[in-house]
Amino acid sequence: MNTVSIICLFATIAGYLLGKKFYKKYPLIIFAPGIFVPTIIIIVLVMSGVSYETYMLDAKWLIWMLGPATVAFALPIYEYRKLIQKHAFAICLGIIVGMLAGIVSSFYLAKLFQFDAATSYSLMARSISTPFAMELTSNIGGSVELVIVFTMITGTAGVMLGDMILAALKLKSHFAQGASLGNSAHGFGTSHAFSRHAEEGVAACLTMVLAGVFMVLAGPFLIRWTVTLL
Repeated sequence: MNTVSIICLFATIAGYLLGKKFYKKYPLIIFAPGIFVPTIIIIVLVMSGVSYETYMLDAKWLIWMLGPATVAFALPIYEYRKLIQKHAFAICLGIIVGMLAGIVSSFYLAKLFQFDAATSYSLMARSISTPFAMELTSNIGGSVELVIVFTMITGTAGVMLGDMILAALKLKSHFAQGASLGNSAHGFGTSHAFSRHAEEGVAACLTMVLAGVFMVLAGPFLIRWTVTLL
């Protein structure tokens, strides 16, 4: 039993709970718990000299809980199943295009910075929610640790820029806006979508889960095909 790792676990949970209260009082995007709390944790770990390996000894259970949490998103999807059936074609097309765009853009980004194979594969697998990304990257030779970081950065950037981009696009459909957030910012985007509108949250849930399933099944082939062809 590592005392430091246990302290880190409970500090993370406490930090998140306090972060939620702080965000309710100061509802600015930079204070969103998924952005503000990890930033504080990183600063504390660096200043205290606690390694990532030590932190994850017990904090890994928080990552494990993302799986059941993702499955729980099926409840609102079931409640709005008629709405989903109505937009089935648009959702499927959007997911396929979004995933292909994520893979190809990540490939060229990795090529630009001359990343090694493991880092490149991890970057190409980050366009889905963390549980799915972890499963995908373990099947293509990437790094689970790196894909967690890349996925969090993707979700954070999506939430921070999402409102501005959606406003610029002038999308009137709540369903389209939610699907965009779920497809681009995953769990963070879904949480943000629910805070904007119930229908946006449902659309984000659906696209996030379906995109994850699609990538776990087809991702290994698409990623290897992209690397070979491009």
